[in-house]
Amino acid sequence: MIEYRNRAMKVNSMSEIAIIVQQERKRQGATQIELSQMANVGVRFLRDVEDGKPSVHFDKLMRILEVLGVAVDLLPRGVEAR
Repeated sequence: MIEYRNRAMKVNSMSEIAIIVQQERKRQGATQIELSQMANVGVRFLRDVEDGKPSVHFDKLMRILEVLGVAVDLLPRGVEAR
């Protein structure tokens, strides 16, 4: 589950995460360069995330989401968020 803009969302693919990252970055008025610097990741990596590349480093993705203020809860399949 991802908490995005005060609501929990079930996310099933990297392409769904890509949409959230790009929308939130733009909503906050950050460029790809600015966000990559704030999250301490390369611009190419951020582009890969926003393109929905399925094989990205989880720790770097989490840094981006943290900077954007997007919370992530991992739940076993079939378990609903409270």
